[in-house]
Parts: sequence; C-alpha cells; structure tokens
Amino acid sequence: MADYDVLIIGGGPGGYVAAIRARQLRLKTALVEREHLGGVCLNWGCIPTKALLHNAEVIRLLDEGKTYGFSFDKDSLRVDYAAAHKRSRQVSGRLVKGVEFLMKKNQVEVFEAAGSLKSATEVALSTGETLLARHIILATGARARSIPGIEIDGDRLISARHALELTETPRSMAVIGAGAIGVEFAHVWRSYGADVSLLEMLPNVLPLEDTDVGQQMEKALSKQGIQVHTHTKVEKVDLAEDGSGLTLTVSRDGQTQTIAAEKALVAIGVQPNSEELGLETVGVKTNRGWITIDETMQTNLPTVYAIGDVTGVMPLAHVASAQAIVAVEAIAGLSPEPLIYANIPRCTYASPEVASVGLTEAQAKEQGYQTKVGQFPFRANGKALAIGDYEGFVKIVSDVKYDQVLGVHMIGPHVTDMISEAAGMIRLETTTEELARTVHPHPTLSEVVMEAAHVVLGQGIHI
Repeated sequence: MADYDVLIIGGGPGGYVAAIRARQLRLKTALVEREHLGGVCLNWGCIPTKALLHNAEVIRLLDEGKTYGFSFDKDSLRVDYAAAHKRSRQVSGRLVKGVEFLMKKNQVEVFEAAGSLKSATEVALSTGETLLARHIILATGARARSIPGIEIDGDRLISARHALELTETPRSMAVIGAGAIGVEFAHVWRSYGADVSLLEMLPNVLPLEDTDVGQQMEKALSKQGIQVHTHTKVEKVDLAEDGSGLTLTVSRDGQTQTIAAEKALVAIGVQPNSEELGLETVGVKTNRGWITIDETMQTNLPTVYAIGDVTGVMPLAHVASAQAIVAVEAIAGLSPEPLIYANIPRCTYASPEVASVGLTEAQAKEQGYQTKVGQFPFRANGKALAIGDYEGFVKIVSDVKYDQVLGVHMIGPHVTDMISEAAGMIRLETTTEELARTVHPHPTLSEVVMEAAHVVLGQGIHI
C-alpha cells in the first residue's frame, strides 16, 4: 500500500489548496478526485457563471449605447448564448489545466478515482487500490438540494450544474430560491431575453444579506424585467405531458397561483456529498450529513479532517481554501489562527453586484450591540457617474461603545472587488474613525466606503 503523510479526497478549491500547502510543508501528499480537478467551483460553479455574467454585462452596455455615443439598429443586434456558453467552458478548461499543472509542479500524486474511508488511516479507491495515510482530509463538497417531493430531472427541473450545460436560453424560466445562485442565473437569462420569475419563500431576495441590500436588489431585478415573488412558497410542480414545460403552484399569504415556464431552476441550497465516504464505518460524527469539525477542521477522529462545503459551515470556495490551509498547518504541527467566519466576505455577482462582510444591522442588534449606521450612495460618487453605473450604496454598521466597525454591506458597481478592504479592517478591529481617516484616491469607487464611514460619524461630506 502507498503510504502518505496527507491524503485528500476531493480536488476542489479546498482539496487542491490543501495539497499544495501540504507539499510546501514537505509532507508526502496524494489527492483523490473522481471527476475533474477544480471541483464544482472551477468546472460547474464560480468560474463558468462569472464568464456568463460578464457576457450579460456586455449586453447591458450595448443596450445603453446611446449614452456612450454609439448606436445601432436594435433589430440587427444578435446575441448568441451558445457562444457565451462555449466561452465559459473555455475559461473553465483553462483554469482546470492550471490546477493540473500545479499538482505536477508541487509533486502531488493524483488518483483519478472515488475514495472512501476503510479505517481512520486507510482510503479504499474505486479502482480496488487501498492507500495508507497518517492524516486524511475529506473535501468532497456538496450538491444542489431539491424541494421535498419534487425531483430534479435535469431536463425541465434543473440544478445550477444543469443550467451551465444549457447552450441556448430558455424562453421562460422560473428560478426557485433568490440566494446568490438564483439571482445570478435570473440576471443572465433575463439579459438574453428570457421571461424570468424569481421565487423566494423569505421576505427579501438575498435573504442572508442586510435587509437594505436585499430590498435594493429586488428593485434592481424588477427594473430589469424580472418578476420577483417574495414570501412565496412552491407547493408543487406539474410537468406538461407533451414535454413543453411545467407549471408551478405557489402560495403567498394563504392565496395560491400558478406560474408557467419552460424550465425551473432549483437554487434553494446544497446538501453534503458525504453518503459514500464510509463515515459511519469508521465513526466520523456528522450532523444531518454535514461532517462535524473543530476550529482546526479536525473531526472527532484525530487523524481525519474535513474542509469545504461538506462541513456545512459556510459553503463558499474561498472558505474551503482558507480551511484547507488551517487544516494542513494543524496537521504539520503549526498553530494556525482560527477562522472567524463572520469576518469572511460574501459576494453575489449579478448586476448590481453585492458584497458584504461582518454583521448585518439586525445581527448586531441581536448580539446586544448598540449600533450606529452610515450609508452613502454610489449616485453621489464621481467615478460611478463617469462610468455610468451608479445604482446602489455602501452601508457601515458600527458599535457605539468602541466605534468598532461590525459590518460593511455593499451593492453597486465592482463591489465584489472592493470588499477586501472592509474584510481586512474588520479583521484588525478597525474603528469607523480610522476607516474615515484612511485617505482614498479620487476619483475611485472605493471612496464610497470612506464616505459611508464619515456618515456614521455624523460628518458626511458629499451628502
């Protein structure tokens, strides 16, 4: 049997990062991946969707051509979703090849197989081989969760992965779930001319974001022509017998109605890929399928660790990568700094973009903070006006007692690239005054962060 210091099952953003960090620490490392290196993120998630979203942004700019001094006959503008899909696959493929190169560069042995625990130090491969390791890291990710009693068939009722396989835009789409995935796909399909209905059971779209952000996003989506239905529960889905589409029966405030569509995307969350890992056989503790971990990503078995979506902690690619580094450094005998998940940024890449880090205003109050809040609109920012993209705002939530920044919430142009400043400052327990006194270059979109801090202090300059 091959013998390793670290054996990783799953080659996504958690698994391959763990492999690289392990080799940096001179640990003999192997990676087991049953499908494609890069996992869902590179192959069927983060990366291909962002390529499609950029195509949608180009279409938006073309629609606003008159503003920028060019014009064309609108009937002559042809948008080809198949070409957009092809580009998204090319982008994905290039990054996957990059990960393959990194595995070779770092001398990580890769096994193309499914793996499961045979013991706390052994992994059985679907090829029949058994690998021995002093430490095992489980990084098998998660998959789309379906509505109880409603089966995803991959044809008319689809998951995000199925959605990324489409080579043409459906004429009409119902999107069930208005989290980041649902909002992003709704925006893409609407940009390509589909009639889109977005359904959310909770009061606001992007329900995990600050309420003000969710309400602003709902206005923006409605302005794009997306039919937004909040407080709305899907009761059942009927597939047309002739294969032409489906009908959703939904309820709101005790009233029911039907919504017809060619296809429906189910985007209500994920469930762990943990069923075939042999967890029960070796005694790894789980909670509803999610693997239970401590702050170093160690399970209840000292030799077994878990990272990424399979833990259910915070199903984001950059969280998996951060967990990977913590886990490997703990295995190597270092003392990695524990992750504070509230201080990790969250992003939605629709138009407008959304990014946030820290506590929402409601969460801060629930935790007993006396809060002070400042909000500054992009509409009053010179760079936003110059680029013709000024919908949204930056909102800062601070603590009255110590003036500490508790949360920063953004909706507007390029905010997913701006949120890292706020994440760093929250990690360093920065005060609102320190943020306000940090001189930001002019003209930039980032000035809105500084301006919002001035508003928190009652010293708003351009508002």
